[in-house]
Amino acid sequence: MSRGERWTCIQGCGACCHLDPGEREEALQVLDEAQQVLYRSMVAEDGWCRHYDHGQRSCSIYDVRPDFCRVSNLGRLFGVIGNVDGFAIDCCRQQIRSEYGVRSTEMRRFNRAVRQP
Repeated sequence: MSRGERWTCIQGCGACCHLDPGEREEALQVLDEAQQVLYRSMVAEDGWCRHYDHGQRSCSIYDVRPDFCRVSNLGRLFGVIGNVDGFAIDCCRQQIRSEYGVRSTEMRRFNRAVRQP
């Protein structure tokens, strides 16, 4: 993360909604047993969250999504003290890179958004 960056979500991305447990083992490890059960129940056969609307590229349960789906909780879940924005930005970049690629429109849009004052 560069100085002056602040985490923000970009609409129409959804990279974080790809929940495939085989690719998100580090996320599962920080969840308690009940959260892990809920997480696994949300994964569809294609590895995406069953609440992710591919056409709209948005979450259909956004207002009532689980705590582990809220970026504001990432620091607490992973025991990050200090720069939670930086941690969230790094997580998003990793997930966007994995889903869409480093040169994707989503990555460019995300990088622009986090650099805004």
